Amino acid sequence: MKLVHRVRRFSAMVAASAVLAVAAPAFAQDISDAHLKAARDAVAAIRATDFYDGILPQAAAALKGQMIDKNPDLQEVITSTVDDTALKLAGRRADLEKEAALAYARVFSEEDLKAIAAFYNSPAGKKLLQDGPIVTREAAKAADIWQRGIARDLAEQAATTLEATLKEKGLIPKPGATDAAEPAPQGEAAPAN
Repeated sequence: MKLVHRVRRFSAMVAASAVLAVAAPAFAQDISDAHLKAARDAVAAIRATDFYDGILPQAAAALKGQMIDKNPDLQEVITSTVDDTALKLAGRRADLEKEAALAYARVFSEEDLKAIAAFYNSPAGKKLLQDGPIVTREAAKAADIWQRGIARDLAEQAATTLEATLKEKGLIPKPGATDAAEPAPQGEAAPAN
């Protein structure tokens, strides 16, 4: 999964969590224009809503497909009508930007938002957004190898330690011990020769 998508999803989760966690006080507090602008700048810098860019085109494509399946003879007019309607609705994308900015403003201070925007607009922040997915993929590979190795070593070392502990307590025979050397169970007489 790309880091950009993870950042966006994380941002959306933070915003949703914040709204739920502080719903009453957050809606009651006023957010200044400067605070909202800082939030909009941060949302733009981290591309928090870019993940949702495909919603309207996907919905339009799905609707065209459904309508054309029912009326294949009207394909041209259906396509034109749905595309025109989708273009008219595209302006509502600003509503998402505003709601995302409000969510960020409820969670982060104006100073925090300015710092977030400054970082993600910096060369390092841009590089993180661009190349972060490569690093994330490589780190995930390393974590997978590490996980397998640690699980293997844990199993081997625990088994060795457990075996030694059980031998010390006499719960399993020590190497070289034979059945003949074991004492007869109590309450039974040893067989006579």
